[in-house]
Amino acid sequence: MRDRPALPAFAVLAACALIACGRGAVPMADKVLINGRIWTVDSARPWAEAVAVRDGRIAAVGTTSEIRKMAGRQTETIDLKNAFVLPGFIDSHVHFVNGGYSLMNIQLREAKTRDEFAARIAAKAKSLPKGEWILNGDWDHTQFDPVELPRKEWIDAVTPDHPVCVNRLDEHMILANSLALKLAGVTKATPVPAGGEIVKDPATGEPTGILKDAAMDLVYDKIPAPSLEQNLRAVEAALRAAAEKGVTSVHDVSGEVGFDLYQDLLKSGKLTTRITFYIPITSEDLALRLKFKTPFGNDRLSFAGLKGFADGSLGSATAYFFEPYEDDPKTSGLLNGQMFPDGAMEKRVLAADAGGLQVALHAIGDRANAIILDIYERTAARPGGRDRRFRIEHAQHLRPADIVRFGKLGVIASVQPYHLIDDGRWAQSKIGPARARWTYPFKTLLDNGVRLACGSDWPVAPMDPILGIYAAVTRRTLDDKNPGGWVPEQKIPLEEAIKGFTLNGAFAEFAEALKGSITAGKRADLVVLDRNLFEIKPEEIREARVTMTVVDGDIVFRR
Repeated sequence: MRDRPALPAFAVLAACALIACGRGAVPMADKVLINGRIWTVDSARPWAEAVAVRDGRIAAVGTTSEIRKMAGRQTETIDLKNAFVLPGFIDSHVHFVNGGYSLMNIQLREAKTRDEFAARIAAKAKSLPKGEWILNGDWDHTQFDPVELPRKEWIDAVTPDHPVCVNRLDEHMILANSLALKLAGVTKATPVPAGGEIVKDPATGEPTGILKDAAMDLVYDKIPAPSLEQNLRAVEAALRAAAEKGVTSVHDVSGEVGFDLYQDLLKSGKLTTRITFYIPITSEDLALRLKFKTPFGNDRLSFAGLKGFADGSLGSATAYFFEPYEDDPKTSGLLNGQMFPDGAMEKRVLAADAGGLQVALHAIGDRANAIILDIYERTAARPGGRDRRFRIEHAQHLRPADIVRFGKLGVIASVQPYHLIDDGRWAQSKIGPARARWTYPFKTLLDNGVRLACGSDWPVAPMDPILGIYAAVTRRTLDDKNPGGWVPEQKIPLEEAIKGFTLNGAFAEFAEALKGSITAGKRADLVVLDRNLFEIKPEEIREARVTMTVVDGDIVFRR
């Protein structure tokens, strides 16, 4: 089971007393960081100047003069020179292996025209051997002028020998070229899977190349599995990216794809980020058969529970709402295929709960969130109550009554603040002003006692907690057209935004006694920034940079 802190907080007080009274020697620290501005996220002592580290744990927190007394001849002393220090960031929602691949594969996020989109794919095709797939991409059609979904005809001429499957940045929609569709056997006569959509040309009935949610698997199932070496390169790239952004822990919701790699890296001492992973809820039989409980593992690699899907995404018009989309009144979105047949998701949640497993379910539209809250409420009403810490991933669009229910049920809102400054450029055109008022309602969630565990959804959005903090505090959209904030009444204080990326993330994985604050006894995970976030204007937060990342007292990144 998980290794828990061995050094209680009162040990620091006892140590200081021994020093003061001269009654005994205190073990020296391995490392001390002095002369800093440290915001601890510990309400017992929010601010400090210095930290002592011993055996990978925080041995003491205090003033520079206090901590200097724990420095011996072998102690490494780091003068922070008034730098700003926070607990290591916890990203509560990443697709870690996919994120690593996104750093290695084609980049379409910045393509703003049809020609640029096609040109990037053409260049990639020229760089690859014939027959190799072109994957990833993270395109965003809302940037195109005019706004339109890409079509296979845009890229067929430049990819005759390369199957193409490039995803929209939210990973709920792909574009496949004609070769990929042929390999997958997708034609105008192909049955549409439950929870998916095959977009067709209204004139000819032929697939345009756009597949949504469950329909994406028609093509995904034809993509060759990556080699062990390719997966390893992707994970190593992801670990480097995490360290550079001050991320010391992640909640990996991409399933068991990287588990063997994580174990090998852990054994070799190369797992520089703490990984807590979730497996698909469709694999609940496996978890129950292995008798996993939440949490299971150690403080560097652990299993948390099961992750499932209720609906799709707003940008793909597959988020599931009570009312139709403003820009497409024919649809109110889609329930994910995991919701079928009716009642299937509730049976899985009940089975997981009976087995002592945490459940985290993706829900974006207001109706999807309401359905999942109903399931959680009925599950929690069963005899034999326990600390479940149910999670809803994203929780983007909520009815006011359901925000209240989040608080009453103690459901964790696992949110990604960066999405709001991205979606805020166009979301109102899809759902109208009334629903937009309750989009990413962070402040109202907090007011109702809901814990916000913040993440990025990388590679859907950048794995950069500083940008996430900036988004939650300012709500200034990426196009800078909302300088006062999009739905400004939902801004949250800086303290709460930082807590979302630290202590609340630890709580969301049952690890608040282990990490999430700079407190004696916890693991020595720290991030050093080049400026004090409390002393700059909110709009300047995004300019802050990580200068050092520390995991278990070891420096894993230094600028």
